[in-house]
Amino acid sequence: MSSGNVSERHLRRARRAWYMYDWANSAFPTTVLTVLLGPYLTQIAHRAADAEGMLTVVGIRVDADAYYPFLVSLSVLLQLLLLPAIGVLADARGWKKPLLLFFAYFGALATVGLYWLEEERYWLGGALFVTANLCFGASMVMYNAFLPELAAPHERDAVSSRGWAVGYIGGGTLLGLNMLFLAFAEHWGFVLEHAVRLCLASAGFWWALFTLIPAVGLPHSPAVPRRPGTARHGWKELVRTLSSFRAYPQALLFLGAYFFYNDGVQTVIALSGQFASQELRLPLQTITGTLLMVQFVAFAGALGFGWLAQRVGTKRALLWSLVLWIGVLLYSGVGLRTASEFVAVAGVIALVLGGTQALSRSLFSQYIPSGREAGYFSFYELSERGSSWLGPFLFGAVLQWSGSYRWAIGVVTLLFLGGAFLLLLLRYPPPGRGEE
Repeated sequence: MSSGNVSERHLRRARRAWYMYDWANSAFPTTVLTVLLGPYLTQIAHRAADAEGMLTVVGIRVDADAYYPFLVSLSVLLQLLLLPAIGVLADARGWKKPLLLFFAYFGALATVGLYWLEEERYWLGGALFVTANLCFGASMVMYNAFLPELAAPHERDAVSSRGWAVGYIGGGTLLGLNMLFLAFAEHWGFVLEHAVRLCLASAGFWWALFTLIPAVGLPHSPAVPRRPGTARHGWKELVRTLSSFRAYPQALLFLGAYFFYNDGVQTVIALSGQFASQELRLPLQTITGTLLMVQFVAFAGALGFGWLAQRVGTKRALLWSLVLWIGVLLYSGVGLRTASEFVAVAGVIALVLGGTQALSRSLFSQYIPSGREAGYFSFYELSERGSSWLGPFLFGAVLQWSGSYRWAIGVVTLLFLGGAFLLLLLRYPPPGRGEE
């Protein structure tokens, strides 16, 4: 009994440490990725552009407005190439915790470096952002891989949901502090650009500071000596796991749906600030305040859709969330014009954002074989990160071709339509699990 109590106490401590990494890293997607860097880096790019509004990046002509979306796409493509090898190395060597800390602190350092993004240094902003986003994705692979160690199958929904909740609050807290600072920056003697650079750097400091808690509290994972720890064997292991999907076609079908609609979600997260700034001409304070509201409404949305799923089924609740996404994007592409409309649209997106993220992982878990959750969830993570390049790339390409942000939104809507169509084909409730 005594040793059991000690074990339970250590488990609670480890879970709290795990939650706090979501608190730490959420500063990057909220303050940097969603709110500040897109508009600010686009402004830097315009400053450095030629008379036709074009940049020359490694010999390629790029529209200044499309520069940031292309960077998002590049950073995620690099994740697609590197994350499989990183994942198998972590499992084989028991390096999940060391790699989590390495990528967290390297990403935080790159984020702090954004303080020096000024004048016409668009190239510096691009290099630092790609590095930081790559490290963010790699650290999240390590973070998610801890879940099976910290929770039994029947506990994972609750433990995972608490992680989402803590992340929303953490990201929203720093964003709120930065919004307050930006509101009074000029009164305190700061030029607005300098204030934005300080806010960008603050996300890196926040990320690094609160990562100290998981650095102390997370356990070290044992190595799996039967699995080789090289990149070459990592790819073989992934191919082997992918081949096993033939026995679970519904799980593969879900990943196909998730590939499309998650790409749409990530595109909206990454580029909504740029759309509000460049197309709607909204001031930075309005954008920041609206996206701060999103953090807390998304928390409520996750809980609300969880309640809905218990009553109508997970698949149906998830489909309803996608229908709302499609409706909101169609309205944004055609009718969205004013600041008040932007706030209302953002509120609806916040509700479905939390619900879509919370239900997707839960639904996928119902279609995978018992005892092999970690291997299948590695493909879930790979699908999430690997799909997130397509939307920003298409958004940037359509924007460069048409010069219209509203045409670019249409491409994002198609991603949700494709995901919803494949999700409709999914059998629900799931067929009985078989033994392999």
